[in-house]
Amino acid sequence: MLLPPPPWYARPEGSTTLASYEWVKRGTDIVLCLIALPAAFVLLILCAIAVRLDSPGPVIFRQNRTGQGGRRFRMYKFRTMVENAEELKQEYLHLNELTGPDFKITDDPRVTKVGRFLRKTSLDELPQILNVLRGEMSLVGPRPTSFSANTYDLWHTERLEVKPGVTGLWQISGRSDVDFDERLRLDIAYIRNRSHRLDLAILVRTFGAVVSRRGAA
Repeated sequence: MLLPPPPWYARPEGSTTLASYEWVKRGTDIVLCLIALPAAFVLLILCAIAVRLDSPGPVIFRQNRTGQGGRRFRMYKFRTMVENAEELKQEYLHLNELTGPDFKITDDPRVTKVGRFLRKTSLDELPQILNVLRGEMSLVGPRPTSFSANTYDLWHTERLEVKPGVTGLWQISGRSDVDFDERLRLDIAYIRNRSHRLDLAILVRTFGAVVSRRGAA
């Protein structure tokens, strides 16, 4: 009986040990962020001005997220919603299109005009360069959840073995169109097969997903 071929992201034979992989990955995160910083700085300024002019409220949205080992940290994004978005969420719960703890409404009325553009282009994630440089996140990894680890099912906790990422396997597999359980399966698949080759492939495919705006919220 012929076995099916492994998925494209399967960890290649003879890969470096996970210990050396993690060390090199951290160095790569720092180097790539520092290289991108001059161009990113210009974009950060332009996005900040656009957010400030578009609607009242803070430019940066800060939210506690769950990272490696279940530790909570403060993650940064550009604000893409009206200032009282969390209070308004209760009014729109019945319109939620996703299952589990995820929340999504097509053409969410809480999203600002500039916020919609920032989401479509993923520019709202730019401030997470700071999270990567601080060592709280990596460029590639499972997306950090806003809810704490004690709300996870047991099988979900495997995703906490690595640092969360700015992008990951699920972002290039449908982005916001993927429901929570499928996201978790992709996160675990990434963790079990992680390698430098896979990280590079995810970064390249993320660029393609952003340009095509496939699955953007």
